[in-house]
Amino acid sequence: MRFASLGSGSEGNGLVVEAGPTRLLLDCGFSLRDATRRLARIGLDPADLAGIIVTHEHSDHIGGVFPLARRFGLPVWITHGTFAAICEPDPHAGASVEVTLIHGETRFAVGDLQVHPFTVPHDAREPVQYVLSDGARRLGVLTDTGCSTPHVEEMLSGCEALVLEANHDPDMLRWGDYPPALQARIAGRFGHLDNAAAGEILSAIDRRRLQHVVAAHLSKKNNRPGLAREAFAVALGCEEDWVAVASQEEGFGWRDIA
Repeated sequence: MRFASLGSGSEGNGLVVEAGPTRLLLDCGFSLRDATRRLARIGLDPADLAGIIVTHEHSDHIGGVFPLARRFGLPVWITHGTFAAICEPDPHAGASVEVTLIHGETRFAVGDLQVHPFTVPHDAREPVQYVLSDGARRLGVLTDTGCSTPHVEEMLSGCEALVLEANHDPDMLRWGDYPPALQARIAGRFGHLDNAAAGEILSAIDRRRLQHVVAAHLSKKNNRPGLAREAFAVALGCEEDWVAVASQEEGFGWRDIA
């Protein structure tokens, strides 16, 4: 089992997870051309994908999902609420795409990958995040949530790999140039995790099997990779260079889960 990021941040997100011959794309916030280019960077063609799973309807996660799915005949798995939110402004958004509506807590399988969505507090219609597994190893993904919950921590406990949001540093957000309403949204219970809050999640979960931890969805204006690494390293009791960071431009390359 392995995983790689096409890019992570407010300008677009996409994560590929592979088990055996099965490859799933989690979100696609990039244009068709850009997504194809980013997939090529990790040695894949869009036709190599078994489909796309979606977290929520914000454009940096959904923007390229249906164009990519339509062009390459890829199925899409999405919650009822997320699909409804997309179809309200564009009733034809899912036209010519095989769409499967999922429940926010019901597991399903795609080839060799087991997919377990779980609900999170975020300012979207029916947002979910995911734990993906090949039956022996688990990758937990949490990139858009305003706060943790016992359920979130239960889902992420015992994973071999984590991709975890570290969106902002509170002081950089507070003293930056974002208007007060946007600052309040980002820092609120349905916004995005700051570095310390992400570190608290790491401190709370069972970390004994962790092989990889990646800080993701960093704000370009309100965070720095070094601050995220420091917060994660303190929580994990490890060296800062053990913590990886997903960038907006490059994401990160393939990481194997043993």
